[in-house]
Amino acid sequence: MTIRNLNHLFNPRSVAVIGASNRTGSLGAVLTRNLLHGGLDGPVMPVNPKYTHVQSAAAYPDIAALPVAPDLAVIATPPPTIPGLIAELGARGTRAAIVITAGLGGGDESLRQAMLDAARPNLLRIVGPNCLGAMAPPVGLNASFSHIPPLPGNVAFVTQSGAIVTSIVDWATGRGIGFSHIVSLGDMSDVDFGDMLDYLANDNSAKAILLYIEAVTHHRKFMSAARAAARSKPVIVIKAGRYSESAKAAASHTGALAGSDDVYDAAFRRAGMLRVFELEELFDEVETLSKAGLPKGDRLTILTNGGGMGVMATDTLIANGGHLSDIPDAVVKRLDAVLPPTWSRANPVDIIGDAPSARYTDALNILLDHDEQDALLILNSPTAVAAASDAAAAVVDTLRGREMPTVLTSWIGGASTLQARDLFAQNNIPTYDTPSQAVSAFTHLVTYRRNQEILMETPPAAPEDFAPDLRQAATLMDAAHAEDRDWLTAIEAKGVLAAYGIPVADTVATATPAEAAQTAAKIAAPVALKILSPDITHKTDIGGVLLGLEGADAVEAAATTMLKRIAAARPDAQIDGFMVEEMIRRPGAYELIAGMSTDQQFGPVILFGQGGTSVEVTNDKALGLPPLNMHLAADMIDQTRVSHLLKGYRGLPPVDIDAVALTLIRISRMIVDFPQVQEIDINPLLADSDGVIALDARIRIESTDLSGEGRLAIRPYPAALEETIDRDGASPLLLRPIVPEDEPSLQKAFAGLTPEESRLRFAGLRKSLPHVDAARFTQIDYDREMALVLTEPGAPGTTDIFGVVRIHADPDNEQAEYAIIVRKDMTGNGYGTLLMNRIIDYARARGTGSIFGYVLSENRRMLDLCAALGFECAPIPEDASVTRVSLNLRAS
Repeated sequence: MTIRNLNHLFNPRSVAVIGASNRTGSLGAVLTRNLLHGGLDGPVMPVNPKYTHVQSAAAYPDIAALPVAPDLAVIATPPPTIPGLIAELGARGTRAAIVITAGLGGGDESLRQAMLDAARPNLLRIVGPNCLGAMAPPVGLNASFSHIPPLPGNVAFVTQSGAIVTSIVDWATGRGIGFSHIVSLGDMSDVDFGDMLDYLANDNSAKAILLYIEAVTHHRKFMSAARAAARSKPVIVIKAGRYSESAKAAASHTGALAGSDDVYDAAFRRAGMLRVFELEELFDEVETLSKAGLPKGDRLTILTNGGGMGVMATDTLIANGGHLSDIPDAVVKRLDAVLPPTWSRANPVDIIGDAPSARYTDALNILLDHDEQDALLILNSPTAVAAASDAAAAVVDTLRGREMPTVLTSWIGGASTLQARDLFAQNNIPTYDTPSQAVSAFTHLVTYRRNQEILMETPPAAPEDFAPDLRQAATLMDAAHAEDRDWLTAIEAKGVLAAYGIPVADTVATATPAEAAQTAAKIAAPVALKILSPDITHKTDIGGVLLGLEGADAVEAAATTMLKRIAAARPDAQIDGFMVEEMIRRPGAYELIAGMSTDQQFGPVILFGQGGTSVEVTNDKALGLPPLNMHLAADMIDQTRVSHLLKGYRGLPPVDIDAVALTLIRISRMIVDFPQVQEIDINPLLADSDGVIALDARIRIESTDLSGEGRLAIRPYPAALEETIDRDGASPLLLRPIVPEDEPSLQKAFAGLTPEESRLRFAGLRKSLPHVDAARFTQIDYDREMALVLTEPGAPGTTDIFGVVRIHADPDNEQAEYAIIVRKDMTGNGYGTLLMNRIIDYARARGTGSIFGYVLSENRRMLDLCAALGFECAPIPEDASVTRVSLNLRAS
């Protein structure tokens, strides 16, 4: 369940307080007081057999005695009573409960599980247990034991921690910040972050969503809900527990680098959310996003009357990864004409401490015409020469009515700056207590915009198609499994990589030093000698790798010495022999690392970064959730420091970035194809202008019953839905799921619609399909929606689309709305029927309850098709020009 019955939680017509009390200071007393004084339009009914009245409200001895079935029940009774109360409430008709009580335990035999079992028959939703409660101030609901009531507003706050709620409400009330919803999820036995994101994404009273997360449950539901919510409104998150001391030692470099907090970072980024690190920043960013707009990049211009403040702001900017914008010579000359000779003549633009308001106006007018910047930060420090409020008024007057970049302000001081801050607030100009806070807000905006672009940007088509050799990869993994080995040998691992088109260094396995020497003689070139052992992961650490050996004698001597050294260092290790490789000579190539590990919360995660023997020390990495496309892979590369070198440096040509990105995509594909793969470590992956080559590789497997897509946080491309459609006398067509790369083809197909086709299919005339809409149609969440395109075989984005059918299900998978369009010159050939049948079959297989759609009543062709397929057709009473069609997929 996701949003089922959550309306009863946040907009109840009646509430029962089970465990209500008159005992001063008791939990039952506080809950009852808050509900009675919240202003809810409906009865609040205390339940406790000890009382006839609780705080002037009539009390009832038990649930059966209640005059009406409560929409919502708030429970604060001992743990053993909870399952029975939930069962009784569900039978009575209650559909939501907040369980404040702690101590219900966990596991199949726990009171917690008994509570869930009792709730399931009636679909009763539960918040908690072990929570502070829930509040919806706009409707007067305060079902919590918060010490003060929150103000009504348009910000939703969802947290696992009850203590955080009381702190935030206290802090926000003092600053006049209000809320649409506040929810303490507690142990998240039922309602979790995914449910709340789904609910709040569709609630217009919540203009922004703030999350305080300690851990997520149901990773795929969370990611689907987060991606959907972040497309509709800002979602800002703070994650506690960044430096977990419980992280276990990993067997590979990839596992060591892929820390759980970094995985959360990758998940938030992929979902289009903004992560902050301090509670106050949550609300700062809500204000900034609502007032400042998003900058196009990370170049900031700083205008200040104090040099020290400008330096402090610059320090924060650089530390946060931003850049000072360049001030063109022409702009410097214009500023020379209006500023004192002692001004900084650079960015930060220091207009000197005695700056009157007119100097702010003159400088600001010039800087606003400066195109080589993405945002402007205006600072003021109070002086006896010029009033802070006058400078603020000058800024407001100058900005009024202007098209401008993102503008932020910081007027530093106490009482003397209050008037200035009020003036900025009245004119929707974000302002901050310190320059560092203002700069952090700016860099958060940059991050948020980048995350949104990742969510919406159309990826380029892959530069080449590849079909992995699944049989070869499976044979190598099966051999390891048959021998009860978790780790593939390096030779087996390279074989798997080669099966996926990743270039590898040719390697020969030898059993003895003499065989290694004979192999080296055949290569007749300098070789690398590596120990071959299933028990030794990091060969270099114990002298298990020697490079640049020349001649058979040198190789045999080195192998003999290596055996002795390793026998002394690791007497427990099984030694299977040696690997001999021709030395790869690629001057100027960079050592990179690529791989994957399995995270406890989010499943498989892909890693990229700077490689080599000191990879953990360098710690230059980026993580991403599969599946990947070229855009997502390129973004992972861009997040690393080494990416600046890969673009070309000091005469070295740029690396073939496409080859690096394709390596990440092929790792992503391997994860989907082989769920038994738990860890991949390619280090080093050499990269230069000629491409990439893997010099060493490790792969860990384990038996698993999960399908390749079942363990992924984001459902991958459902290749099983691909189907070849034969045509008489013409080349076959391909029916397949839509992909993000299809956007150009979809826009082309849309542009080819006649006005009449557009009117019939969209109930109005649409001449074009903007990128934002096209991105939403092509970048779909396969876990909740599906779109099938009828097209020619070939690379997506390069072929014509002849027809599209799509469904979009509600989060509960109860109903899915469909839409279909077939190109006019393809109608009359049964393709519309084909598309509808395939999408109906898909929805039925997914367990969707029904499919529905809205059709213009004059569109007889579509209505006749629906009738033939068994849809019920009924004109809408309030608009006879539109017919609603629906098909029950669960009918026998």
